[in-house]
Amino acid sequence: MKDQLLKEIDSEIEQIFPYLVEMRRHIHRHPELSFQEYKTSAYIQDQLSRMAISFDVVANTGVVAIIQGEKQASDHIVVLRADIDALPIDEQNEVDYKSVYGGIMHACGHDFHTANLLGVASILNKHKAAFAGKVILLFQPAEEKIPGGALQILESGILASFGGEIKAVLGLHVSPRVALGKIGLRSGRFMASSDEFYITVKGQGGHAAEPHQAVDPIMIAAQLLTTLQQVISRKANPAIPSVLTFGRFIGDGAANVIPDEVKLAGTFRTMDEVWRKEALATVEEIAHALPIALGATVEMEIKHGYPALYNDPNLTQAVKCILQETMGNEVPQDLEIWMAAEDFAYYSYRYPSLFMLVGTNNDDQSTQFGLHNPQFNLDEKAFGTAVSAMVNTAMALLNE
Repeated sequence: MKDQLLKEIDSEIEQIFPYLVEMRRHIHRHPELSFQEYKTSAYIQDQLSRMAISFDVVANTGVVAIIQGEKQASDHIVVLRADIDALPIDEQNEVDYKSVYGGIMHACGHDFHTANLLGVASILNKHKAAFAGKVILLFQPAEEKIPGGALQILESGILASFGGEIKAVLGLHVSPRVALGKIGLRSGRFMASSDEFYITVKGQGGHAAEPHQAVDPIMIAAQLLTTLQQVISRKANPAIPSVLTFGRFIGDGAANVIPDEVKLAGTFRTMDEVWRKEALATVEEIAHALPIALGATVEMEIKHGYPALYNDPNLTQAVKCILQETMGNEVPQDLEIWMAAEDFAYYSYRYPSLFMLVGTNNDDQSTQFGLHNPQFNLDEKAFGTAVSAMVNTAMALLNE
């Protein structure tokens, strides 16, 4: 009976593949930025209505749907999450489903995630008799922009309102670093926290030939950058992954003009919340003290982003076994830590959670560009792996 159900699910995934591609390309053509995903939300609601799946709208554009299992009475719940927002990037792909909006693009695969979860919904809805408990389908807005939509979902109380025990929150993200047909897993610390710095060093401009008559913010900002790197090289425990990177340094002077001010912007990422707090305090202290010591003043803003993402070890091992049993021993792959950030991390501090990567890399196609690249694209055959992983995992966890 079990093998027969797996065969039926595999067959159904194959049958809905054109539908998955159609949905993904529609969403890709019509991307919307974080907290503005109104048309995307309406599209999701329409698809769920066609499946006769009940849902609520949460956090303005989020959609939370429920499928009640019929196998037996159970208060267990599995939450499946997909993010729905796009990025402020001008797409450079020449495909017939290219974004119709200049400067907005699904360059992080959220179009895939959304279509994938709708496909999962259609399969699970046909097999309610095969599992107990509830599956919650969470279409979450605003993953790409601090403070993130995950916080709004949690603060809304929608997940707690279903009652029962949330056994798992599962998230899945496309990855061009993982081969097509594979699912990447990592137990414990997986993704980094993310905080942003915005610093303005204010000096006194002047003629480049008379630096003694000026307070040079270029040199002071340069000194600040090199000094701040010692937070990583000399203060951080080498056993804790940490990154401090500045990607913006603007001093709008000229070859013979010392400007009045320099603007800096950077990010700090780590895997440890205690060290995160200490490091941010140290960066703030240095950023204020050093320019003042050299005659300048400083303005600084710290935007606190997402915490480090922690995959529950017991859940990770359970899912790995499920994937091996239902999809083959070679499907799950062990991953290294990833210093990107995800607001899925908020769920991981509230419930047993697991964030997985689905491989989209195919050497025979132009799928080599990384996430957030204007030429990012993916092999849509990954739907077969992604839908199967979520369907089989959700059903197995609820039937334990």
